[in-house]
Amino acid sequence: MAVRDTIDEGKVHELLGRVVGDLGGMLTGSMVFIGDRLGLYQAIVEAGTVTSAELAEKTGTAERYVRDWLVNQAASGYVEYDTTTGRYSMSPEQREALTNENSPFFVPGGFQGMYAITRSTPRIMENFRTGGGIPWGENDPNLFEGTERFFKPGYMGNLVQAWLPALDGAVEKLERGASVADVGCGHGASTIIMAQAYPNSRFVGYDYHEGSIVRARQSAAEAGVADRVSFEVGSSDSFPGGDYDIVAFFDCLHDMADPESAARRAAQTLKPDGHVLLVEPMAGRTIEENFNPVGRLFAAASAMVCTQNAVAGGGAGIGTIATDDDLNRVFTRAGFSTFRRATETPFNRIFEARP
Repeated sequence: MAVRDTIDEGKVHELLGRVVGDLGGMLTGSMVFIGDRLGLYQAIVEAGTVTSAELAEKTGTAERYVRDWLVNQAASGYVEYDTTTGRYSMSPEQREALTNENSPFFVPGGFQGMYAITRSTPRIMENFRTGGGIPWGENDPNLFEGTERFFKPGYMGNLVQAWLPALDGAVEKLERGASVADVGCGHGASTIIMAQAYPNSRFVGYDYHEGSIVRARQSAAEAGVADRVSFEVGSSDSFPGGDYDIVAFFDCLHDMADPESAARRAAQTLKPDGHVLLVEPMAGRTIEENFNPVGRLFAAASAMVCTQNAVAGGGAGIGTIATDDDLNRVFTRAGFSTFRRATETPFNRIFEARP
């Protein structure tokens, strides 16, 4: 007869409390996605304060659903509720984070991306059994837009202000006029931000996903930088060109089937005094250093989308929680003489590699 372990009821209740939080979080993520897509947040901001009936009327939605949506959002701390008047509003901080797409604190893109990832759960579960993968382009299209909207605020708040200045001599080259390749550029947010900041330089973005390149070209035209920025379909291990002053990888090396081949191609195309700017998710130097909210998020993203793409491409990838040492080995084997963490944010590590 099996011996039953002694259960600490206090610890069980603590665990169940986390479970309730996670269950609510899963559904609240969808609620944020709905509020963003249907313009519910923006309508609250424009009105100042609303009832559920007023919000439904302003947005052309059903009041019965909006009523529950508002309760969920108030319970989540995403909107405010006045117990005296029964009206809802948004604080300056909530407005900044949930409605201002030009803010470095904007968050709905993250929820949009998570919504897209979870739609692939049945296929991901099967890949856990078989070892298969999902190519980036076969994900829900909300992932492509959500990824841009998730990462762009961080790029807006840090790329020109801190990340490029952390590379030895890179800003001076950009100000004089440099040639830059942005590999794995997606919708081109990082490329366009650099182009807007350094009008004397020229930029080209490469991505193997044709749909993203089409969108990147549209974004460059809308931003008024299409005369200095081009976007081309290209593989990370064979993208064209040479004599680049900077080759950048923004939150993408960990998605690649063969990161070392991508790094080797960067080395082949760089000038002798060039730089690689590598931006990767924040991760610990040991497994246990990832046992925190950021590590929790990125480890899940690794298993559900990033490593899925790498495996689909015929490799194993390195995943979002690759250590600094793992990344150092990639670039050392690719022929780089120096590799260092240049700076960081709570969500990203920024590295510089030199030939």
